[in-house]
Amino acid sequence: MFDVPSTELRKKTDRASEPPQPAEVTESEAPVNLARSRLNILFDDGTFEEIGADVVGRATDFGLDKKQIPGDGVITGSGEVNGRIVFAFSQDRSVMGGSLGEAHAKKIARIQDLAMQAKAPIVGINDSGGARIQEGIDSLGGYGEIFRRNVRMSGMVPQISMILGPCAGGAVYSPALTDFVVMVSKQSYMFLTGPKVVKTVTFEDVDAETLGGADTHGRTTGIAHLVYKDEEQALLGVRELLSFLPQSYLSKPPYFDPIDPIDRDLSELETVIPVSSRQVYDVKKVLLPTFDKDSFFEIQKNWAKNIVVGFARLAGYSVGVIANQPAMMGGALDYNASRKAARFIRTCNAFNVPIISFVDVPGFLPGTGQEHGGIIAHGAKLMYAYCEAKVPKLAIILRKAYGGAYIVMCSKHVGGDVNLAWPTAEVAVMGAMGAVEVLFSKELQNASDKDAVASAKKEEYETKFLNPQRAAQRGYVDAVISPKDTRSKLVRNLKATMGKSEERVPKHNGNIPT
Repeated sequence: MFDVPSTELRKKTDRASEPPQPAEVTESEAPVNLARSRLNILFDDGTFEEIGADVVGRATDFGLDKKQIPGDGVITGSGEVNGRIVFAFSQDRSVMGGSLGEAHAKKIARIQDLAMQAKAPIVGINDSGGARIQEGIDSLGGYGEIFRRNVRMSGMVPQISMILGPCAGGAVYSPALTDFVVMVSKQSYMFLTGPKVVKTVTFEDVDAETLGGADTHGRTTGIAHLVYKDEEQALLGVRELLSFLPQSYLSKPPYFDPIDPIDRDLSELETVIPVSSRQVYDVKKVLLPTFDKDSFFEIQKNWAKNIVVGFARLAGYSVGVIANQPAMMGGALDYNASRKAARFIRTCNAFNVPIISFVDVPGFLPGTGQEHGGIIAHGAKLMYAYCEAKVPKLAIILRKAYGGAYIVMCSKHVGGDVNLAWPTAEVAVMGAMGAVEVLFSKELQNASDKDAVASAKKEEYETKFLNPQRAAQRGYVDAVISPKDTRSKLVRNLKATMGKSEERVPKHNGNIPT
């Protein structure tokens, strides 16, 4: 057993905790270690414990023997976030550009293994130039080891990736394999090939922000689940995100004593739905009053805005929220909205988060763009996710629930546990005018007063079909409720289904549409 003098050990620890300093810089003038300061914001004060601080790379080619910095450019360890154990790594761009070499990769893989063994979340703070060219295949192999663990951990423990600088090449694949990607405007970048390579190969002149900035991935690709103005907000946002998630698939999300009464007055919901079904409204005017005060945490809010997803609390319980957004595209489902909702459903199901769906959908968006973009496969992906989910699934039809989109949006037919409806709900194959034109086309052609006949038939169709009563009579809707009772009804039904258990046939995996 080696007996290391305490003074020597303290010096080694101090060196590993500080950024590399030029010889002429005094200790008081040393720059703040950004990688470490980020961890200090993420974790509860004084709880972070570093491991592997003295690890150095063993490569010696291209002058690396003179650049062996303790830690090899990444800080790894564990601590507490809101009092719960979380593992993390934070790449240090001041050490060889944060590039990933063999030792660097082994440290990340080690912390991934520990997170899997402890059944606890892991947060990766990415700020790296990518593979360390000087280490060749050892660097590439290191990425492969990380990717394999990302896949093994998927659905086991929450994985959150923060992009707090440029992230290029192989470095982008690990975040893409995790549950959530967090970026910062004008600071975060993700792309497989940078602007210079793009220009060389395709002759396209594009800047880094347009190619792979936070706003691009937050609005256009949907890769970024959360985008913040600065990294302190992003780190605090991750703390909040973790508060909705369990430690692993084996546990339930945290419960918070509710501060709102279950039967809080929601009279404001009585007037949210416009008189005309052609008028739009913001579904968030339904969501925000329904859930515990200030608890709604939206995910991917700037991408596929025709559907809203996020976490919230209902009587202290963490729930996943999915809602059609009539204010965008009338709430119609397109391929991006289908992808967005399907992915979120599967995330909730993986981590025991009940799902509550708010339905107001006129159908799937038509057109060649949608068909050629794969709306069939992506719509099927949404259906697959709802059918696959074993967590409690509640749904409430606010207004339109037409055609195939009615089926897909957590109907009883795809596994909805409790399905409610407001009196304004319209459950039908299609809207009244479209139905009249199909059902009474000959009668309208032969009518002397087509407008009068069309109006009468429309009223007849609305009376028979465009209300929730027929669905309730068939048992497809469990209850028609007053809007002001939405919160209390959802709370009671959530509690009733929380103990749900569902056995499935063992198999290797389902084959989800792509």
